[in-house]
Amino acid sequence: MLRDGFDQIAQAFALLVAPKAGDAIQVSTTRAFAERWLMPRLAKFNALYPNLVVSIHASEKIVDVRAGTADLAIRYGPVDADVRGPVLFADKYIAVAHKSICPADRKARIDDFHNRSLLAFKWKNQALDVPLWSSWLAHVEHDASRELRTSWYSEETLALHAVEQGLGPLLCSNVLVDDELRSGQMRRVQGPSLPGFTYHLIEGTGSAPHSSLSLFRDWLLSEAASFRESALNEAQEPSGDTGT
Repeated sequence: MLRDGFDQIAQAFALLVAPKAGDAIQVSTTRAFAERWLMPRLAKFNALYPNLVVSIHASEKIVDVRAGTADLAIRYGPVDADVRGPVLFADKYIAVAHKSICPADRKARIDDFHNRSLLAFKWKNQALDVPLWSSWLAHVEHDASRELRTSWYSEETLALHAVEQGLGPLLCSNVLVDDELRSGQMRRVQGPSLPGFTYHLIEGTGSAPHSSLSLFRDWLLSEAASFRESALNEAQEPSGDTGT
């Protein structure tokens, strides 16, 4: 498996160049990705390398890693032609709702939520061609005579918390709700998958690379490979969901 291969590489590297106690790694990424994907996995890294300290700078503003502000950035969006860092994975946008407001005996449809608002959030990067509810609804049969209201949130993390509270369905990245979908706390609303963007690595050049950063980078690539493999296996399993 890909994950096993990355683990062996990381372990071999660790034996050759052991990190010093207290070594620190500064990682920059978005708030939503830090909270929903990275932080739940950091305990694994801490267990492997207890001497290393990982600090997270979470912001929608792009940090210039070339200035040495961060050792590594996990960026979200299209990969620039002049920056070809490793791609962790690509995402897609699906509609989800908390199980408490979904029908118990069948798959949820968008018409099940006419008494609730559609949840949405304001994108900070206005240059991105972002997935919208209007695009999603254009591919779904629904009762157009009934008004669908939209409740807007200023932050993506707030919208994610709102859907967890059962306030309505949310169109969001499948990466950020993967754990909740697997646990059954969230359910997918029947409908299409809209293309998203990529999560990719940008490494700083402000200082010489050190063994701690290499260990974290290899571990992160291993976790991403495992995530991609899990998502691929799930996609290959038979499903009655009509959303594609």
